[in-house]
Amino acid sequence: MVETVFNQGDHVLIVDRRGRRYLIRLVDAGVFESHIGSFDHNDLIGLPIGSWMTTSKNHYLLAVKPTMADFTVEMPRIATVVYPKDLGAIIIQGDIFPGARVLEAGSGSGALTIALLRAVGDKGHIYSYDVREDMLERTRIVLDLPEPWDAVRKLSEILVPGGILLSFLPTVLQVHDLVDELRKHRFEMIETIEVLTRDWEIRGRTIRPNHRMVAHTGFITTARMCSQRMSSQGTT
Repeated sequence: MVETVFNQGDHVLIVDRRGRRYLIRLVDAGVFESHIGSFDHNDLIGLPIGSWMTTSKNHYLLAVKPTMADFTVEMPRIATVVYPKDLGAIIIQGDIFPGARVLEAGSGSGALTIALLRAVGDKGHIYSYDVREDMLERTRIVLDLPEPWDAVRKLSEILVPGGILLSFLPTVLQVHDLVDELRKHRFEMIETIEVLTRDWEIRGRTIRPNHRMVAHTGFITTARMCSQRMSSQGTT
């Protein structure tokens, strides 16, 4: 059943008139405070989702349930976060489906892990590893590591035939080193993409792209585990 009101313990996204966003969790006797005033959490509990709150300084704030994209952007960061625009592409390019079992190397802040868990559903499983304390069934493998090429040889031994390896890297030089290593270990159909997004401002008769956009954040590289390449000698 979909909740239509705010309850104690819920996460709430607070948005002010300038579009600034604040992610909070409702607790008994809690208080939201900012430079434009405050309000008691108890005043919001029980109200419909999408309600407006008035702060102690008479500023209006919109309260809504946060989406996964909101969590990704607003969550505390202990490592570089994977942005929403890349999460969708990773799930599709990696062919992550309900029931899939995924090995994730590099948990980081957890944004990608959350997206993967939602994609595999109740019958799937995520095996997530990270060398930092604060942070196999053989199927798909997702790498969010600075030097994933070091793991390629071992992964080629455990990935099922036709299985997908996906890596997210910030620089093209890292991609170059990864692709070189992939080609040495029976990986084929190697592809690299990047995702760019640009918001548009639509106000009355004004329609124009925003001056700022989320451009390059990283390169997504995918490869398929295949059998040994056959010699082309004697073929046409």
